[in-house]
Amino acid sequence: MNHFTHTILRWYADNGRDLPWRQTRDPYAIWLSEIILQQTRIQQGEAYWHRFMHRWPTVEALAAATEDEVLREWQGLGYYSRARNLHTAAKQIVAMGGFPTTLEGIRSLKGVGDYTAAAIGSIAFGLPAAVVDGNVYRVLARHEGIHTPINSTEGKKLFAALAQSLLPEGQAAAFNQAMMDFGALQCVPHVTPQSCLQCPLAESCVALREQTVSLLPVKRKTLKIQERHLAYVYVRCKGYTAIRRRGGGDIWQGLWEPVVFDDLSPLTAHLSPLKKNVKHVLTHRILYADFYLWEVEERPSLPDGYIWIREADIQDYGVPRLIEIMLNEINA
Repeated sequence: MNHFTHTILRWYADNGRDLPWRQTRDPYAIWLSEIILQQTRIQQGEAYWHRFMHRWPTVEALAAATEDEVLREWQGLGYYSRARNLHTAAKQIVAMGGFPTTLEGIRSLKGVGDYTAAAIGSIAFGLPAAVVDGNVYRVLARHEGIHTPINSTEGKKLFAALAQSLLPEGQAAAFNQAMMDFGALQCVPHVTPQSCLQCPLAESCVALREQTVSLLPVKRKTLKIQERHLAYVYVRCKGYTAIRRRGGGDIWQGLWEPVVFDDLSPLTAHLSPLKKNVKHVLTHRILYADFYLWEVEERPSLPDGYIWIREADIQDYGVPRLIEIMLNEINA
């Protein structure tokens, strides 16, 4: 075992996080945690993990749920394709007769890529597969002084091979979790000079020696942020309101939203502004939304796809965080 691997494992033994899904080898519980944490901080994700495990303690129970139930339970986590993929994969697992035990089988599940397959495989089944995520990229890039962009084809291959070469025999689960925690707690994105000097890898860290810690890892800028403006109207008619389910190919697929009008000018005199220019940041775009209330005595003609529900029942429908903000304004 080389110096790096030995040091990481020793650090983990003293500093590793005590997380509930680390107290089990149940692949369902581990898989659920990995999907939730794909785009979510642990502090927030842990509460959702407990919520899902309490409501659906087995993969069979989750598979038997409706998509609306899963989306509703997921509400507030964002990136809702994860919830839809989770539900689809649960059905796949049930159809297989149980959780797959090979990397290939795990990777065949909807929403599972190389990182998630390696994490589940190593932690649940002891498979010798190294994980490579943002934390691992950062730790390895700094320690080895690698300037190859992590989002390039060359970089992905380089870091994957390096991580695999460092994997200790028979200790894949501990090493992978150690790397995750080391990047999350010690070798953080905006690390301080004092923290670097106290790092157990300080003497062998190339970036610290060359004073390039703040420059690594390198990532090519490829994302262009777009802005989008939306106007939502909450139509209230004798205790009912109108909503529609968003279709595929756009944000918030499968979730519900109030009425959106392309042209509000004919309705301006009837609308009560609730809140304007509400900013909502997504990965690829920034949304600005205006919220209005329209109270009517007769149900107006609406575009196709809208249904009327009791206002009291809207909590049974999964909505994106932006609409949750609007509903809070309605109920304020």
